[in-house]
Amino acid sequence: MLGLGSCFDIIEGFAPVDLQTAANNGDYVSLANAGHVAVVFQSGLGTAGDDPTLTIQQASDNAGTGAKALNFTTIYRKQAATSLAATSAWTKTTQTAANTYTNATSAEQDALWVVEFDADQLDVDGGFDYIRATVADIGANPQPGVLLYILSELRHKTLPADVVSAL
Repeated sequence: MLGLGSCFDIIEGFAPVDLQTAANNGDYVSLANAGHVAVVFQSGLGTAGDDPTLTIQQASDNAGTGAKALNFTTIYRKQAATSLAATSAWTKTTQTAANTYTNATSAEQDALWVVEFDADQLDVDGGFDYIRATVADIGANPQPGVLLYILSELRHKTLPADVVSAL
């Protein structure tokens, strides 16, 4: 059976938090031992107008050295008025290349966003193999949120307890 450690690894970008308390900075994770990453952001119900903005950067180490924009055009999302329990289909959103994404109705909905990158989309020739996602302070009203990175195409397939750290 293939699974955690042999096919993918899950890393917490930032723990569940109230998005209105401050900037929410995910950890930098390395793609040196993975060929692909899915950045997964989930937010709960909030107040209209306090829409989250997801920002993606790349850097040359886990301290953020030389951090710069990592542009993307495709976002997959699920959004629903109260719960995603009955929302099975993803909506593909295409935007002009940018390193940020927001949706004008996301604050008042339960939202799940996914942005994906292959490792070779980073500036690997410039020494960039780390990625980080952030969500800015959303405003004055409470709204829960969490960020995960799902690494796949692992170069060192192993048991979950022996997965090479990406931090």
